[in-house]
Amino acid sequence: MQQIINFILRNKTTLLYLFLLTLGISMSVQSHSYHRARFFNSANWLSGSLYGVQSDISSYFNLREENEKLVEENTRLRNLLFNLEIDSLEGVVKDSFPFEVIPAKIIKNSYALRNNYITINKGAVNGIEQDMGVITSKGILGIVEHTSNGFAAVQSLLNTKSNINAKIKNTNNFGSLKWNTDRFDVVQLEDIPRIVELYIGDTIVTGAMSSIFPENIPIGTIKKFDLLASENFYTIDVALFNDMTNIKNVYIIKNRDSDEIQILEEKIENDQ
Repeated sequence: MQQIINFILRNKTTLLYLFLLTLGISMSVQSHSYHRARFFNSANWLSGSLYGVQSDISSYFNLREENEKLVEENTRLRNLLFNLEIDSLEGVVKDSFPFEVIPAKIIKNSYALRNNYITINKGAVNGIEQDMGVITSKGILGIVEHTSNGFAAVQSLLNTKSNINAKIKNTNNFGSLKWNTDRFDVVQLEDIPRIVELYIGDTIVTGAMSSIFPENIPIGTIKKFDLLASENFYTIDVALFNDMTNIKNVYIIKNRDSDEIQILEEKIENDQ
């Protein structure tokens, strides 16, 4: 207590000045509407700025949580989208839907080799198996080729061994999607016959001739096409929707009917 008294005595002049200054400002603000408005505007600006900084800091630290929520929501919506037609049938329960979507993250991505692979952080313990399709929010990415307990290696679209069924959107004109290694943002669509009318900018999507991907998942748009007089099929360059150099979140598509379809196809091959 004595220390407080000594402090006041030592600084009585300064404390008196601050008291009178505060009192003068307060009286000026109260007696003049202009000063009062300026004061409250300044106070509001200061408090607003502080709240803005607080909000930015809070948003930054909550960014990971919000991102995970978005991934979960996207997963749920894609499950509904891929099973939309079946979901409209009466008496069908969720576990009988053919497609299941599993979210994952990329931990390694190559795109400058002839045969590129992508490593994701989900594996056999998460239900990931060979020949499952992998997509992003923009389009297809590749197909699972190998799995371990906690990880999986995905054969990228940018792989000379890649061969995916694709078609021109809103048509039944199918072909094979391959990669000629020239560019990491362009792949090639083959086996489209010359009788088909093509236009630059036409959208290319997944076809229905495969149990790996649902139909109509985006791939890209026609960038260029050629047709020599002696050929019956187009040479088509497809500009990918995905930026293959900058991908983080992916979705693995599990087709619950794929084993049954594969067994049936093997029986047909053995009978031939």
